[in-house]
Amino acid sequence: MITLALMADSTASSTPRTVPSHEDRPVYVIGGGPGGLAAAYALRAQGVRAVVLEKSDKVGASWRRHYDRLHLHTTRRLSALPGLPMPRSFGRWVSRDDVVRYLEKYAEHHQLEIVTGVEVSRIEPAPGGDGWLLRATGGRELTGSAVVVATGYNHTPRLPDWPGRDDYTGELLHAGQYRNPTPYAGRDVLVVGIGNTGAEIAVDLVEGGARRVRLSVRTAPHIVRRSTAGWAAQFTGILVRRLPVRLVDRLARPMARLSVPDLSAQGLPRPETGLYSRVNEGSIPVQDVGLIDAVRKGKVEIVAAVDGFEDGKVILADGQRIGPDAVIAATGYVRALEDVVGHLDVLDPRGRPVVHGARSPKGAPGLYFTGFTNPISGMFRELALDARKIAKSVARHTATARGSAPAAR
Repeated sequence: MITLALMADSTASSTPRTVPSHEDRPVYVIGGGPGGLAAAYALRAQGVRAVVLEKSDKVGASWRRHYDRLHLHTTRRLSALPGLPMPRSFGRWVSRDDVVRYLEKYAEHHQLEIVTGVEVSRIEPAPGGDGWLLRATGGRELTGSAVVVATGYNHTPRLPDWPGRDDYTGELLHAGQYRNPTPYAGRDVLVVGIGNTGAEIAVDLVEGGARRVRLSVRTAPHIVRRSTAGWAAQFTGILVRRLPVRLVDRLARPMARLSVPDLSAQGLPRPETGLYSRVNEGSIPVQDVGLIDAVRKGKVEIVAAVDGFEDGKVILADGQRIGPDAVIAATGYVRALEDVVGHLDVLDPRGRPVVHGARSPKGAPGLYFTGFTNPISGMFRELALDARKIAKSVARHTATARGSAPAAR
């Protein structure tokens, strides 16, 4: 059940109000994506009232904005959220549209309490230091016993401040604005960035009839097959998740040589840094959905990194000046948490939460984060695990506040 009105404990900041007791306050979950919905269900399963605050008018807003051909790179069976399997009809690799359908069904099936059209701008300790005060759209103040921040890994598009960018008169857009290749048929397109998004958009453009597709690469990535003889790359990611980094690096090298051809001649040499070492640096392997063949056949040309723009041209790091018809920057996203929680000393120098899952940051009890890492074992799988852990932690915290033992579940 989705509610569109704010709860009774929300008021304008200038209105006198009586702060409800700790046990009367819900847990607020910020974000109506998969992480937020999973956390809300898991909290409900622990007997804790959870209210999801979503700034858009529907759940799964970020998924609705992704490009058309996107599919999960993780299997359907290992991508379900707690309490509701994904339908077999979705196939092994679930499409963007089916992910959206699933999230809508998930909220409806579990009758989650969701408030849309509300954006939280700041989180502060509640008066008296017990719980949290959320400042939201329209001057509203919401008081919660705990808060789960689930605004997502892909929150705000990041477009590098390249020299000359603001004066560039050509077509330049972030990958978050790309939907399908139709507008680029017969055109020369440069894709900047070889993460999973950039690699897939480049393939999409080739298959959609772009005249020329170049892919700008600063650092060659590890490339893995999404599935080999029925064995999904996600399965391997789960198996090695807790193994020592150096061991996984050593194991990955011979596997890469067997499954992925050497693309050095095409401009993509094998990385010198180990696969899992790169993961720990924040670089997830590129799962192949056609890039290998496109590069081998010359349909996707690898070029150097972009250094800037000048006189209507793109300047590459190797000195080349090229003039594509369009530039699509697959340059990632930022979490954009600084305004919301930056004052609480809960973020690292790169703007990421210092802890996630069941742990709250030191000095911020009852504040939780989920969905701000990109593990090789699968984002949806980790969101499901985090949701259960967070819910158990909140239930223990709530039971302690009430002076009772948590229910066994």
